[in-house]
Parts: sequence; C-alpha cells; structure tokens
Amino acid sequence: MIDLTGKTSIITGGSRGIGRATVLKFASAGSDVVIVYFKNQREAEEVANLAEAKGVRVLPIKGNVSSRKEMERVVDHTLKQFGKIDILVNNAGIWERAPLHTMKEEELERTLSINLKGVFYGCQLVCRPMMSQRSGRIVNISSTAGQRGEPFYSHYAATKGAIISLTKSLAVELARYEITVNAVAPGWVDTDMAALPLSNEEEREAILSLIPLRRVARPEEIADSVLFLTSDMASFITGEILNVNGGAVLCG
Repeated sequence: MIDLTGKTSIITGGSRGIGRATVLKFASAGSDVVIVYFKNQREAEEVANLAEAKGVRVLPIKGNVSSRKEMERVVDHTLKQFGKIDILVNNAGIWERAPLHTMKEEELERTLSINLKGVFYGCQLVCRPMMSQRSGRIVNISSTAGQRGEPFYSHYAATKGAIISLTKSLAVELARYEITVNAVAPGWVDTDMAALPLSNEEEREAILSLIPLRRVARPEEIADSVLFLTSDMASFITGEILNVNGGAVLCG
C-alpha cells in the first residue's frame, strides 16, 4: 500500500477525468491535496468533499494554468495553507480537433498556452520550494500523441511531445536537489474528453482495434501510475515516460 501521509500535493485539472481520479487516489494514500480547476467549480467541490471524507485536508483553488500570475497565486496559497509542496501533478489540458489547413491562430495559442505553458509554469514555480527542502516529485501528463503524432490534432500532439522533452530536461536539471520529474503517457481513456468518439460505435471499434487489450483505460488506471511515480517505490526513477496505453504504442 502506497503511503503519502504528511505529503502535500497540487493536482491541476483535478475536477474531472484523470485529475479527479488522481485526487481521490492521493487522498486515499493520505496526502493533503490542492485541486486546481478553471471552470468546473461544482465538480471541484464535489471531488474535494469525497477526498476530505478520507481524512485529509483538501483545498480547491480556481486558477488558469496558462497564466504564470495565477499559478504563482496557487503556489503561494498552498505554501501559506500547508507550509510545503511535496508533489505536483500537471494534468490540466485540452484536446480540440483542428485540421492544419483550417487551424485558427487562437486555437493554436489556446492549446500551446494550456497544455505546454501550463506545465512549464507549474514546474518552474514549485521547483523553488522543492529545491529549498531538497525533495519533491513532479509528474507531467503527456500522451501517446506526443510519441507518434495525431492527425487533425497536430497542435495537441506537439505540446505532448514537448512535455516529454521538458520532463527529460528537468529530470537532469533538478536531480541534485532530490527532485524527480517523470511523465505518464496515456492512450485512450474513458473520460469526458474522449466521450464523443467513444460514444460512436464505429469510431469506438476502430479505436479498440488498435489496442491489444481491446479496451480503453479507466481514469483510475492512469491515476495509479501517477501515484506510483510519486511514491517511495519510484525513488530511483526520474526522466521516465511511463506508457499506459494497453499496448497501443510500444516504445522504450
């Protein structure tokens, strides 16, 4: 059983999907949790109540991850409330279809800002208190799209590939402070983000045909991988991209 008792974790995009599952897994493991959400206040408060019922302290904070100023406020508020930051999970992200020849500038900027800048700002701001305490765990959520590309979602795939490079770069840069930096790269997951294609029988069958395990992941299965990378069981793992995709993409 993984024990995170006494730890303080920040989880972005924590109101639904993979983020929600991660919040509940971390709370079950004993970690106090800061839930960063942007729009879904009701969902954030709901998951906060479920997490608090597990006997930990939970703080939902509204914040736009693509704004350095807002993420600085999240980090400052966390330090005031809990006195430290042990774990950061950069989960917030968007997945919007946009063919290259019709992609608008604002579509590109929105995806770059949330998916890439949001991860960068989170890492940059939490690394300072982590460096001072000489310990920390950072887990970034990438995607199979960042490894093999994804047609009609090229901007999304580009950000997820950049997260992989960022993870490897920061793992080496922060290692001397006993801070590990890893990423989880999910394939298809049964979340709201993927609900539309998965609800179409023809599209779902096409998706499943590419997955050797013949099903999509549950959010909890991705959360388990994140939890592992933040635990003492992964103390000598850094710069790793953990693929959780049912065998759909096989890479070292």
